[in-house]
Amino acid sequence: MQAPEPNNRTTRYGFLLLPGFSLTPFAAALDPLRMANRLANNELYEWVLLGKGKHPVTSSCGIPFNVTKLKHSGQIDAIFVCGGLQIEDCVSKPIRDWLRMQAKKHVKIGALCTGSYILAEAGLLGGYRCTIHWENMASLMEKFPDLIVSPVLFKVDRNRYTCAGGIASMDLMIYLIARHHGPILANEVAEEFMLERVRDQNDRQPSSLRILLGGSQPKLAEAVVYMEANKEELLGLEEIAGHIGVSRRQLERLFRKYLNCSPIEYYKRLRLIQARHLLQQTNMLVSEIAISCGFNSSNHFSKCYREHFSYSPSSERRPALILN
Repeated sequence: MQAPEPNNRTTRYGFLLLPGFSLTPFAAALDPLRMANRLANNELYEWVLLGKGKHPVTSSCGIPFNVTKLKHSGQIDAIFVCGGLQIEDCVSKPIRDWLRMQAKKHVKIGALCTGSYILAEAGLLGGYRCTIHWENMASLMEKFPDLIVSPVLFKVDRNRYTCAGGIASMDLMIYLIARHHGPILANEVAEEFMLERVRDQNDRQPSSLRILLGGSQPKLAEAVVYMEANKEELLGLEEIAGHIGVSRRQLERLFRKYLNCSPIEYYKRLRLIQARHLLQQTNMLVSEIAISCGFNSSNHFSKCYREHFSYSPSSERRPALILN
């Protein structure tokens, strides 16, 4: 951690709440600021909740929040765009224009959960390293192929702060508290929230497999990470085995023993799950999704998709099916 920045005044953050925003990332970002104020016995931080209009904004779990209209936001040191599901529906010209105007004023621009998508739409992530929740990573990179997206918990790159969401928002805020007011206060905040350790921006987002295995099977986890990074250009089993330093037979044995499937079956499952995210989150053609997920034809992709999910790729986009 670098030395704290000189900061003798109250830092003011703006949280731009989008309809259906995820409540956990927002709360995990806000509460460390409150705690820092309490522990320091000083108003180190203040915040304002912002919305495109004057009406309350409802979170993903149905709780409404009163907001201040963007034009009445006042002076802000940093803005955090709080997103959730259906983030593409939240894109609007007034929000894009307001964010661009704030960036021109040298306001730091950030995002929680899927909010990074809005920053990308506004053209505010070009040349910056960024992150987004792992579920939305594929669709973000498909729509904005020039972005430098990293599968980490959060990324602070100059005046851009992006976070994968969930409780990683707390890690981001504790990092910023340490940068502004030093590691002692930051550690005290972490202790109040029962954090065993403060994670930094080099920590990767956990995959379900790494959570399941923990550190017990590092070779298997490494193989899966390698597969996840190569979904469009398929790897051969010999190449995967060589990358992690085992034989092909050892690789197959690891997958059979711990995942109850072959490496080929697991690899295909990864690609189908990514395809499902793209079907749900983008307007890409089925044929385009098939190619981007490593399938050599739409027919082969549709056959595999139906076998795995019990319905066709086109059915994935039918509202009735999604509601069921």
